[in-house]
Amino acid sequence: MSRRVSTRSPWRRIGRLARLVPLLVGIVVTSGLPMAAAPRAAASAPPTVQLRLPAPTGRHGIGTVSLHLVDPSRPDPWVPTQPFRELMIQLWYPAAAVDGYPLAPWLEPATVAAYEQSNGLPAGVLSWPSTHANVGAPMARHAGRRPVVLYSHGLGGGRTENTGLVEDLASHGYIVVAIDHIHDARVVGLPDGRLETTAIPELTHDNELRLTTQAVDARVRDTRFVLDQLAAINGGDNPDAERRPLPRGLRGTLDLNHIGMFGHSDGGATTAAAMHLDSRISAGVNLDGTLWTPEARAGSTRPLLLFGKQNLDPFQANTWAAFWASHRGPKLRLSLIGSTHATFEDVAVLVPQAASTLGISAERLAAAFGAIDGQRAIVILRAYLKAYFDVYLRHRGDRLLNGPTVRYPEVQFVC
Repeated sequence: MSRRVSTRSPWRRIGRLARLVPLLVGIVVTSGLPMAAAPRAAASAPPTVQLRLPAPTGRHGIGTVSLHLVDPSRPDPWVPTQPFRELMIQLWYPAAAVDGYPLAPWLEPATVAAYEQSNGLPAGVLSWPSTHANVGAPMARHAGRRPVVLYSHGLGGGRTENTGLVEDLASHGYIVVAIDHIHDARVVGLPDGRLETTAIPELTHDNELRLTTQAVDARVRDTRFVLDQLAAINGGDNPDAERRPLPRGLRGTLDLNHIGMFGHSDGGATTAAAMHLDSRISAGVNLDGTLWTPEARAGSTRPLLLFGKQNLDPFQANTWAAFWASHRGPKLRLSLIGSTHATFEDVAVLVPQAASTLGISAERLAAAFGAIDGQRAIVILRAYLKAYFDVYLRHRGDRLLNGPTVRYPEVQFVC
C-alpha cells in the first residue's frame, strides 16, 4: 500500500479561502480546494450570516449534557508532561421535557474566539448555529433502557462536527455520546476555563502514517475509558471531574448490552479499531475513514458498515479491501454518489449557507463537497445510520439495508 500525502492542513490546501471559512477545516482532508483570492476587500465586515442545522426527524425532544473526564492511569498522548488524560464528552438523549432548558450551541461560547482565530476568521462574519438539544433537560424514562451510540470525530475536528447526525439519532430514542479527543481536536473548552488546542505535530508525507496510527491508538484508549465511565453513570455515579449535576433520570437508562459506535474520517478508523479490541461495542459505522491501524483492518465478529465517498483514494481503498478480507462479522459497503470526504460532516450543510457572503463560487463548493447537495446528503446519511443501528442494536428489520431503493438512488451498494 502506498501512503497518501497529507491534505489535512487547511491553510496548505485552501490558502486564503480556508482562513476566511473556518468550517472548511473539516473538509480539506481530501478536497484539495485550490488557492482562492480573498472574496471581498471591503473596508467594513460582511453581514453576519446565521447558520442553521436541519431539524431532527424523530419524535423525541432532545436533552444534552457535557462531562469532563479524567483518566489518571495514563499520561496525555500528545503532551507527555501532563501526567493524566483528560476528555470532554457530550451526551445527547431523548428528553422528558424541554421547556425552560436552553438550547445548546454548536460551538461552546468559550471556544468561538479561539476557533475563529485559529482559522483567521474575522469576528462577526458568521453566527454559529444552535443545536436542537436542550442543556440539562431530564431524561425520558418511559421506554426503559435505551441503546447507546458513541461518536468519534475526525483528526483536528471536534465532538460537534456531526451534530446533524448525532442529534437525529437522539431524537429517535438513542443515547449518543460524542467524544472530544483533547489535543487531537482543534479546540476544546474545559470547565475551569482552559482552552486546549491540537498538539499533534504537522503531518507530512514521511510522518503521517506514524502519527495517525498513534492518534487512532490513543483514541481507542479514550473510547474504552469512556465506556467504563458510562457504566459508572448507569450505576448512579457521577464521573464529571467538577461533579457538576447530571440530568435528572439518567441513572439506569443506558442499555450497555447494546452499544454502537460511528465516526467520520479518523473517527471511522477509531470505530473499527475499538470494535476489534473491545467486545462491548456491538455494531459500528465508518464514515469514509481510512483504516490506518492493523487493528482497524483486522475487523471483528460484529457488524460494521463502510459508508464512503464516491471515489476512494488508493490508500484508503486498500485498507478497506484488507478489512473486507479479514472481517468475520456482518459487513456492508455503501458509496454515496456525488460525494467527497467532506460530505459526511455538518460542513456540507453549513458552508453553502455562507457561500454568497464569503464569495465562494458554485465551482469551489462542488470541488469541496461534490455534486450532491448537503441538505440531501444529510437526509440520506441519517436514514442509513438509523437503519443500521435499528437492525443491530434494536433488532428491528429494515429493508433499507437489503439493496438499492428508488428513495435514495444516490446510494450505491458496492458489496
